Amino acid sequence: MKTSILVDSNILLDILSGSEAIGWARSKLVFHGAKSDLVVNPVIWSEIGARYASEDELQRALEGLKLEREALPFAAAWRAGRAHVLYRSRGGMRERTLPDFLIGAHADVAGHAILTRDPARYRSYFPDIDIIAPDTHP
Repeated sequence: MKTSILVDSNILLDILSGSEAIGWARSKLVFHGAKSDLVVNPVIWSEIGARYASEDELQRALEGLKLEREALPFAAAWRAGRAHVLYRSRGGMRERTLPDFLIGAHADVAGHAILTRDPARYRSYFPDIDIIAPDTHP
């Protein structure tokens, strides 16, 4: 059975912007893309799409990456909301957390691993997902 990996926005932004993490991001996309389905959801699509004038332009920028588009399950949306409530009860700040919770909950509910450069929040609120990050997969 082929595994699926949800590709976090920060990985795709590294590729698209040419950030200093591009080498690690590219090598992990190539390595894991050869044996796993690479998945994005509408939250990831919106985060990376914000920098493009049209969706066609975004699609052209991502040509060559075989990304499967997957809808966000309602169960993941509920789970993300619960994780956000827990985060806030622990004194967390509101800034830019809900997209991360939606991405983590999607991986959790769908049984996907997640490829990310920023694993801390995923580890704290979704401890059962397999995380591929620089500190665990150099």
